[in-house]
Amino acid sequence: MTRADIDDIPTQNPCAQCGAPIARPDWIEPGEGRVSYLWSCHACGYRFEAIAIYHEAAIEHPPLAA
Repeated sequence: MTRADIDDIPTQNPCAQCGAPIARPDWIEPGEGRVSYLWSCHACGYRFEAIAIYHEAAIEHPPLAA
């Protein structure tokens, strides 16, 4: 798994249930053209996933294997 750059990690995302800010995601999983984030709210206990999908032209990294 590729490690996300610390500048790319979203912070203070609002909880999808109660709206409380969440400091950082619990889990980050990069994939081909997307990054998935797992969030857990400490205020209400709700857990949810958010997915960022990138346009192919925005991806700067070449494939790891040919």
